[in-house]
Amino acid sequence: MASKAAPGVRDIADVLLDRIAKGDLKPGQKLPSTSDLVKEFGVGDKSIYRVISLLKASGQVEGRQGKGVFVRDVRPLEWRLHQFERGDRRDDSATGRDDWKAAASEQGREATQDTPQVSVEPAPEDIAAWLDIAPGTFVVARRRVRRVDGTPFQLADSWFPTAVALDTDLMVEEDVTRPGGILAFSGHPQKRLRDEIRSWPPATPEEAARLQLPEGVGTPVTRHSRVGYGEDGVPVRVMVTVAPGHLNTLVYELDV
Repeated sequence: MASKAAPGVRDIADVLLDRIAKGDLKPGQKLPSTSDLVKEFGVGDKSIYRVISLLKASGQVEGRQGKGVFVRDVRPLEWRLHQFERGDRRDDSATGRDDWKAAASEQGREATQDTPQVSVEPAPEDIAAWLDIAPGTFVVARRRVRRVDGTPFQLADSWFPTAVALDTDLMVEEDVTRPGGILAFSGHPQKRLRDEIRSWPPATPEEAARLQLPEGVGTPVTRHSRVGYGEDGVPVRVMVTVAPGHLNTLVYELDV
């Protein structure tokens, strides 16, 4: 009788991820040693090393120097895109709470944003296409890191035509909140939104550094691009959000 084939790397990773999901491996718990996993699954050391790399990339485990690999305490945030920036916004300039922070707070999480970095720079091709301008046209870029419970959860980088952003609060390198959003407060309300969502693993080295992701792991991310159009149908902003897959659940609820 032919012997049973050894499981593949992906199969073993799925088994361990299932154990984490079911709570058989709990947050803070150390994974079995390499030798124990080799014995359990009947594969070589190199296969187990690849399994651990996949688990790290998933964001569910982390290596601790000289101690082993441990299950992380990961609680994804629901990013409810059908509500975000729509209808009655929950911006509060007195407390600095914007619509995104309010949504996180409703889930019992503490949301903050790092100090925005603002620059005037030539638009790259993808940004120019979204804003319906010629590549190289100068635009205002406003880059932010969003944190949940102190951990970087998203990069939220926005680009605006200079005619929209110059001489407004969008140029201020502070975490500014205005009723209805800065664009509406500045006289350029968004009347229509278009979302584009792409899975694009892994994060680039620059994105990984900004998000404080493990080096050399290749964490999968989702890129959500939202183009906002003004009353005349002309784009007034594109925001590209980079969301690590293990930290964010993108949610849409639609009436049918």
